[in-house]
Amino acid sequence: MRKQILHRDDDPQKNEKTKKRHFSFRINLFFFLTFVLFSILIVKLAILQFVEGKQLTAEAQRINNRDTQIAPIRGNIYDKDAYPVAYSVSVQSVFFRMETGLPQKPRDEYIQLAYKLEEVFKKYGKEGSKKPSADEIIKTMDVGYDINKQPTKEPGLYYVARRIKEDLSKEEIAYILEHRDEFKWLEVNEESSRRYDTNPIAAQLVGYMRPYDSANKLSLYKDSDENRKKYRDKEYVGFDGLEYMYQNELRGESGIKSYPVNLKDTIVGLPTIQKPEKGHNLYLTLQKDVQRATQQAITDQIKSMQASSGNKYSSAPNATTGYAVAIEVKTGKVAAMASMPDYDTNKWIGGFSDEEYQKFKSVVNNGTIRASYPKLPDAQIANRLNSMVYMGSVIKPLSILVGLNEKLFSPYEKYNDTGRFTWGIKGREASINNSDGAAHGLINSSDAIRYSSNTFMSAMVGNKLHEKYTTKETPTKAIDTWDSYLNKFGLGVLTGSGLPFESAGSSEYKDASQNEPVQSRMIRASWGQNEKYTTLQLAQFAATLASKGKRMKPQFVEKITTFDGELVQGFTPEVLNEEKFPNEYWKVIEDGMKQVRVQGFDGFPYSFASKTGTSTQTLKGQNVDNAVFIAYAPVENPTLAIAVVVPEGGYGAWNAAPIARKMFDAYDQHVGLTGTPKPVAPPSSTQTPPPNR
Repeated sequence: MRKQILHRDDDPQKNEKTKKRHFSFRINLFFFLTFVLFSILIVKLAILQFVEGKQLTAEAQRINNRDTQIAPIRGNIYDKDAYPVAYSVSVQSVFFRMETGLPQKPRDEYIQLAYKLEEVFKKYGKEGSKKPSADEIIKTMDVGYDINKQPTKEPGLYYVARRIKEDLSKEEIAYILEHRDEFKWLEVNEESSRRYDTNPIAAQLVGYMRPYDSANKLSLYKDSDENRKKYRDKEYVGFDGLEYMYQNELRGESGIKSYPVNLKDTIVGLPTIQKPEKGHNLYLTLQKDVQRATQQAITDQIKSMQASSGNKYSSAPNATTGYAVAIEVKTGKVAAMASMPDYDTNKWIGGFSDEEYQKFKSVVNNGTIRASYPKLPDAQIANRLNSMVYMGSVIKPLSILVGLNEKLFSPYEKYNDTGRFTWGIKGREASINNSDGAAHGLINSSDAIRYSSNTFMSAMVGNKLHEKYTTKETPTKAIDTWDSYLNKFGLGVLTGSGLPFESAGSSEYKDASQNEPVQSRMIRASWGQNEKYTTLQLAQFAATLASKGKRMKPQFVEKITTFDGELVQGFTPEVLNEEKFPNEYWKVIEDGMKQVRVQGFDGFPYSFASKTGTSTQTLKGQNVDNAVFIAYAPVENPTLAIAVVVPEGGYGAWNAAPIARKMFDAYDQHVGLTGTPKPVAPPSSTQTPPPNR
């Protein structure tokens, strides 16, 4: 029988071994791949937990929480002796918060809520407090429609609380809390509210506050991601004055109330709160008694000049406003700043009707730093002068200094003052007169200040400066030279105070649009008849004269502290520029200013230097006189410089100077012109008509 030969692959034992090896390999490969996958997973988890964990957690929290700002407690504003001028108080306010989203049709419940709240506020609100109507309430609720269910705009974010009313009475709070089922969308929370002294202290300087959503036109609150995160729409922010200027210091830092929400954006738990940081306090350079005396002095003088009818010097029946600033000569600290009439800035808190606003809108602007008009209907405003009037004869000390420094005349050179100066092309001459046409004869430059000689300034300063510099090649050099001198003394430029909305004034001698010859412009400029500057500028000018050429930055804040009183920042005097002139020139000016006779300074216990001004402007075809006055004292060691402006106030010597006297007295009594406060005797009532206007 033929023997069968077997192939090795057909060997059962070998095949079995081969299968086992293949199976073992696959098993090992499976476990290896499984190990690799688990290793990768573990590494991924480790990366998620230890590397990306914080970021992902924060992202999860951001997605699952809705944050709203908590406005901080605003810092207080005190006078230099720590008297509260503006301060924050804790009040209970009611807020409305919408449910998630809005239905497609108006919510009757929200309308009913507005009417119910109107009734509660009328019945239980504090006497004299603002009681919003249902229509006002539904607008504040910001649900996207008005009380008649007419669409107005897209509704606001549902999780942002809207303040309906602040400073609730105990009865309002009790009623709302006892009827939670009716007021399920309302929250009563404590918050900070601004208050001002009801006997106003520098109302326009301190400024006022308004809700953030009405302040977005101001540069500080321009629309940006940072501001949207920082402010709530209805949060009160500084809108003018120091409240605006020091907004960041006063405000503090916001807190955060964070609400947990589900995927439907419905609040599902209690909020977490990050407390806000309180704002800093300001201590002003003003002293309340000096400030109030200044305000009262202006008010009393206006009443006096309106009532005076038998004396042409003191009568000014159309005067209704007055402005005054006092600056410490050595430091630049503003000791008083009054724009009168003023008003109660508490009116801005809680809102008011347009009818109410019309009653005080004319006195909101700070007339010592920009144009402010009398309290009149809009249609009559154009018929009256604002707070920026021609400076008039108070420019004359500087005119003399310019003339001396430009070598236009010598310190004791004589000029024959005939009472009139004439210039121009023959046949088309122009002329100016002294006040009341007075002729003073042979006078020197000190006499020219003393007698307030228009003819001296015109002939010896304005006209000679024109003759010295005006040529075909340099047609405006005289104007530019004059302007540079005024700028060095703070006229025609910003004072450097930093106050918002401050005006640099109006230097009309630079205006060539009226085709007035340079010669004529220079002559009128030399005695103050085409320069309009603010009262703060005039006060800085007076202080620069007192310090013999050192122009100081006006400062309103003595120091900044934390809310609890720890010093954050102090302020030191700051020299803006210093101009050097020979002592002989300063003596000429001082001698002239010491001899100026004014009303109201009889019995004043210190030597003082002053200059009166009676600037003239045309109004409705009639000439109108404005009372202007500058002064400083004591002459030997000047401490305080003052400027007073009374538009349509007539003679500066009669109707501006007495205000300054009361300011000096108040400062001496409460601060001290020689460094020590002391009682002051009332000024003499003797009235001797002065020769100056």
